[in-house]
Amino acid sequence: MTRFDIKRLDFTRAAVRDWAPSDQRNSNWPVVYVLDGARTGYSPRAEKLNDVYVGESLNVASRMRQHFESPEKKHLSTIRVIVDETFNKSVCLDLESYLIRMLAGDGAYSVLNRNDGITEADYYDRASYRETFLEVFEELRHEGLFTRSMPEIENSDLFKLSPYKALTDDQAVAVEGILEGLFEDLESASNSTIVVQGEPGTGKTVIAIFIMKLLVDIVKTVPSDELDSDSRFAEFFVSGYPELLAGLRIGIVVPQQSLRESIRKVFRKTPGLTANMVMTAFDVGFADEHFDILIVDETHRLNQRANQPSGVQNKNYQLINEKLFGFDDSTKTQLDWIRTKSNHQIFLLDAAQSVRPADLPAEFLGGIVDAARGEKRLYPLVSQMRVRAGADYVGYVRRILSANSAETALAEAEAFEGYDFRMFDSVAEMRDEIRARDAESGLSRMVAGFAWPWKTKTDKEAYDIEIEETRLRWNSAQTDWIASPKALDEVGSIHTVQGYDLNFSGVIIGHDLRFDEGSGKLFIDRTSYFDVKGKENNPRLGKTYSDDDLLRFITNIYSVLMTRGIQGTYVYVCDPALREYLRTYIPAHR
Repeated sequence: MTRFDIKRLDFTRAAVRDWAPSDQRNSNWPVVYVLDGARTGYSPRAEKLNDVYVGESLNVASRMRQHFESPEKKHLSTIRVIVDETFNKSVCLDLESYLIRMLAGDGAYSVLNRNDGITEADYYDRASYRETFLEVFEELRHEGLFTRSMPEIENSDLFKLSPYKALTDDQAVAVEGILEGLFEDLESASNSTIVVQGEPGTGKTVIAIFIMKLLVDIVKTVPSDELDSDSRFAEFFVSGYPELLAGLRIGIVVPQQSLRESIRKVFRKTPGLTANMVMTAFDVGFADEHFDILIVDETHRLNQRANQPSGVQNKNYQLINEKLFGFDDSTKTQLDWIRTKSNHQIFLLDAAQSVRPADLPAEFLGGIVDAARGEKRLYPLVSQMRVRAGADYVGYVRRILSANSAETALAEAEAFEGYDFRMFDSVAEMRDEIRARDAESGLSRMVAGFAWPWKTKTDKEAYDIEIEETRLRWNSAQTDWIASPKALDEVGSIHTVQGYDLNFSGVIIGHDLRFDEGSGKLFIDRTSYFDVKGKENNPRLGKTYSDDDLLRFITNIYSVLMTRGIQGTYVYVCDPALREYLRTYIPAHR
């Protein structure tokens, strides 16, 4: 039975003055409140969203009087106060964080809150209170504050890439350490490089976006702002830290096109952040201004000097080298551009996710990690946020796809209780299961290695992937494919899904990856690998890529694809020998 009540009134001094005496809980009870209203003074290029602010207080009447003095909130028009006789401080902090996350993910409002107070703390009987939160959400949705259902919000990029995510303990430790080191280096006026290292699903992108928002909020802090003393990051909003950041030029570099566009969409809706903060390495290289701080997500996807996807980009690479170094130095990488164009860098990386020869070499990335470790600026992430397998699923997948010797081969299969991990003998059955999962929980997609030519780039009526009687097409959208209308009927490539979450992933392993029963080793079939940029040599650097080199890239691709699914991963394998090998380690679909 619903116990809470939502009081609605105008955001005016007169309305609060008349309302405050009506209930003692208005001045002496833990509550959560929501302020919203139309934004004023739009710039021509700004997205026209109304503003919303969520707060909690033991004396909400007094807190409203404080908000009346805030220039940032004076245009707001409506107050909603959520009161429940069973609420306590911990519940209110949790509900406040929950509503902030959901409002940011819904995308209908621009959320005015800072992100430093977002919590995920446990407390007595939290599970029962979470049921109340769902009722609060639905009531606010009925009033028009939310425009989408909860599953729609939680499956959206705006939610998954939101700067209002609640951090895990090791993410919070990493962010705290990063800020301490960064401010120390800013104060000493010394250049610095910070490295965050983590496997798929540990939240590298979450940290990158969180830090961008946190730095912007610290800069905007004024003495009159209310500070959340419970926040792990509260200390950075006082004691001179805002002054250290004042006037600094900050940006985030995202190499992958699809992920970059999704993050830009989030930044457009987030106060303090703008889409032009999200850049390519080329944007950084051509920029006239110098950057103070650059955060680089998926650093392993930055390029070394190699043949670019277009003649224009080849020319631009040369022009940037000449601009920054005086001549077209072939040894310079995009990482060198970023170091040259900024004083402080935060690199988020995982060398095992390099998927093309043009990516930064593994040994190069290893050197960055070693140097950061020596400077005590290395922050490892270990908590798995994406895959709900309850064990070392990512490591398991990497081991079964690198079993080329007795040292790396697995002795026995592992089980992942509660995680839907299955091998299919029919790609048609796997496709049907993915569609069923999508109908149940959404965000379930088919993905594959680049083992078929992309015919539909020139012939929209053709089919790209044909396996027995099943015919499929590659992704028709290059950006935000996962949320595109045709996605459920298509197959996503590595370049479309790397960096994203799925609820269920159906992975097709093509004939590019095979298994030799005699030697017990994986090997690649070049004739079945159709990513031209994924296998071409690099004469400029005098590099020829052997089958062993390509095996590393291709197994990395399939490792990435097999670590997208939050609730489950389905696998279909084209090569019969590889299918039999993996059958030992992946439970059969029945």
